[in-house]
Amino acid sequence: MSDYDYDFFVIGCCSGGVRAARIAANHGARVAVCEERYLGGTCVNVGCIPKKLLVYASHFHDDFKDASGFGWTVGKSSFDWSRLIANKNQEIERLNGVYKRLLDDAGAELILGRGVLVDDHIVEVDGKSYTAERILVATGGWPSVPDFPGCEHVITSNEAFYLEHTPTRAMVVGGGYIAVEFAGIFHGLGIDVIQLYRGPLFLRGFDDDVRQHVADEYVAKGIDLRFNTEVTSIDKNGDSYTVAVNDGSTVDVDLVMYATGRRPLTAGLGLDKAGVDLDDNGAIKVDDNWQTSVPHVYAIGD
Repeated sequence: MSDYDYDFFVIGCCSGGVRAARIAANHGARVAVCEERYLGGTCVNVGCIPKKLLVYASHFHDDFKDASGFGWTVGKSSFDWSRLIANKNQEIERLNGVYKRLLDDAGAELILGRGVLVDDHIVEVDGKSYTAERILVATGGWPSVPDFPGCEHVITSNEAFYLEHTPTRAMVVGGGYIAVEFAGIFHGLGIDVIQLYRGPLFLRGFDDDVRQHVADEYVAKGIDLRFNTEVTSIDKNGDSYTVAVNDGSTVDVDLVMYATGRRPLTAGLGLDKAGVDLDDNGAIKVDDNWQTSVPHVYAIGD
């Protein structure tokens, strides 16, 4: 019998962390998983799955218009954002339960709270220490917003999934697929959308023909695309915001969403105390087997 409390301790309940925990437990290891936020990580809670639900919702606007061409008679339609979000939340809660059952069925112990490394064999969760022969860090990433005057007024994709109501006019800042998708989602749900990107054309790294086609289609739909444009400051005016951009103009909107990248969620985890090496961006350095600079500490995820 090992002198450690657990054979395997996982910090973070993302999809990868949950799978690693339950596979190890199914092989007979004594496994614990700690999570401070929600089960399933970014994808389940504030990423792929809720994003798809919102994308589906945004398509119905065009589908209703197209229906008559296929013989359908559609009556007067309306959209209720609060009902969409409530139903989305219900589905996410169901999936959280699925992840919990997977861990329970495998025999892994779930510990709710923030896990911090005390050294390379000890994880502390809300003041209680647990020892483990092997440790896996699976804390993922978090949206990043640049520092500029008024940056405290913006939201990210995390908060976009929990808005209490839809704005009348929204600005989306960023040129990656998350920014492009949310510009399309908001527009499909009846919001006037402005999308800003600092480069000459969004979706950098994708096929150039695809990038241009998407831009052309967005303009045709009425989305206001502004390339080679950056926000310089944001001022709050009651329930709206005045956004100043680098060409000297200003725009009044009800919402500013930044989708300008993500950073590894590694700060404050005690990785330095465990001797785990990070790169210049704060990501954990791993080899092809997800092993860190410490032989019995591993890392997966964003």
